[in-house]
Amino acid sequence: MTAKDNEPIEILLVEDNPGDVRLTEKGLQKGNVTNNLHVVPNGIEALEFLRQENEYADAPRPDLILLDLDMPKMGGKEVLREIKTDSDLKRLPVVVLSSSDAEEDIAKSYDLHANAYLTKPVDFEGFLDIAQSIEDFWFTSVKYPPTEVKRQ
Repeated sequence: MTAKDNEPIEILLVEDNPGDVRLTEKGLQKGNVTNNLHVVPNGIEALEFLRQENEYADAPRPDLILLDLDMPKMGGKEVLREIKTDSDLKRLPVVVLSSSDAEEDIAKSYDLHANAYLTKPVDFEGFLDIAQSIEDFWFTSVKYPPTEVKRQ
């Protein structure tokens, strides 16, 4: 999966803060990579989306997951643990995008096999920078493992 495949990049944003959702959407819209951003507000819905359950039965397999840590119902660390221990999901790249810069949150996220940890910026320009960094790294530079057979 690279941006040059001429297909939109599927991104799953797991975020409960509507303001952060809007900033992320705007930041990604400013980029050069066409993407389909899917948003779920909590960890339970994230896992339903990823497992194509309930209302997400037709959800696409995301190319990248942007995961907040502090959410209602099921927090990001629990979601990360579920993803990385599920043989069908564990290869999906997960970038933790959190307002926390606490060393314990960063360490725990990497212990749970997060692929990257980014601290949310406080302003729109910062979100643009983060979105550009995500695009430059994840959709231009990174080599991905062979994709497993996707569920139909």
